[in-house]
Amino acid sequence: MAARQPKEMAQAATAMGAKKVDRSWDRVLVSAFLAGAYIAFGGLVAITVSSGLDPETWGTLPTLFTGATFTLGLVLVLIAGSDLATGNMLLVPMGAMHGRLGMGDVARNLALVRLGNVVGALFVAYFLAVQTGVIGDADAAGSAALTYERLASIAEGKALGESPWQTFLRAVGCNWLVCLAVWMSLAATSVSGKILALLPDHGVRGDGLRPRRREHVLPAGRDLRRGPRHRLGRHPAELAAGRGREPRGRGRLRGDVLLVPVPPGRAGALPGGGGRQAGRAGPTRPAPEHARHGIVMRRAAFGSRRRG
Repeated sequence: MAARQPKEMAQAATAMGAKKVDRSWDRVLVSAFLAGAYIAFGGLVAITVSSGLDPETWGTLPTLFTGATFTLGLVLVLIAGSDLATGNMLLVPMGAMHGRLGMGDVARNLALVRLGNVVGALFVAYFLAVQTGVIGDADAAGSAALTYERLASIAEGKALGESPWQTFLRAVGCNWLVCLAVWMSLAATSVSGKILALLPDHGVRGDGLRPRRREHVLPAGRDLRRGPRHRLGRHPAELAAGRGREPRGRGRLRGDVLLVPVPPGRAGALPGGGGRQAGRAGPTRPAPEHARHGIVMRRAAFGSRRRG
C-alpha cells in the first residue's frame, strides 16, 4: 500500500488527536502509565548497553549505541499503542487547531498524560531498575556495577551539569525531533515503515537532546547511594566554597536536584511539539456546504454591484 501524502498525514493526525481525547480519564491514565513505562524500558536498555564503554577507547560509539537502543521505547509506544505526552503535544493540538477539540480538552488530556507518564516511569525506575538489582550500587560488582556507574554519571550530568535555560532549549530540540518522528510514522501503513520513520528519534539521543529520560534517570539516580568519593548531595561550587549541608542518606541526590531540571524540560517540550508541526499541512476538513454557497453568493452579489 502506498505511503500517505502530507495532507493525508494531517488528516490522520487530526483524527488520532480527537480519538485520544474522546476517552474516559481512567483509560487515558492507564495508557499514559504504559507509555511512561515503555520509555523507561528504553532508557534502561540504553543504560545497560552503553555501560562499561570507555569513551577514550570507543569514542562516540557509546552515544550511537544509546540512541539506537533507547528508540525502543518510542517503538513500543507507537506499535503497542499508548499515550506519550511528547507525541500528544503534536496530535492533540492538531485536533484543536482544526476545530475538532477545544483548548480545555487539550489541557486536560496533556495533564492526565503527563501524570500517567511520570507514574509509569517512576514505577520502572524504582521497582524494575533499582529494587531488582539491575542497576547496582556502590558495592556492586560485575555488570551491576557498570550500569550503576553509567546511570550515576547521566544523573549527575542532568541534575548538575545543565542550567535551566540549557534544559529548556534542549527540550525544544528534543520534542521537535520526536514529533517529527511521530509525524513521519503517520506516512507509513506498515509496522516496518513506522519503525523506519523513527530515525529522527535517533538524533535526539545522538546530539545530546535527551530531556525525555529525566523521569526515569533522575528518580533512579536519587535512589542510588554513592560512596564518599561521589558527593551528589551538594553542587560542586558549594563544596568548593565550603557551603551546603549533607543530604539525608549518604550521598543521595537532593530533592531539589531531582525536581528542578524537570519543569524547564517540560516547558521546552511544548513549543518543540505542537507549535512546530500542527499547522504545517493546513486545514484538513473542507468548509461546510452552506459556507461554500455563502461565499459564492457573496461573490456573485459583489460582482453584480460592480457591474451595476
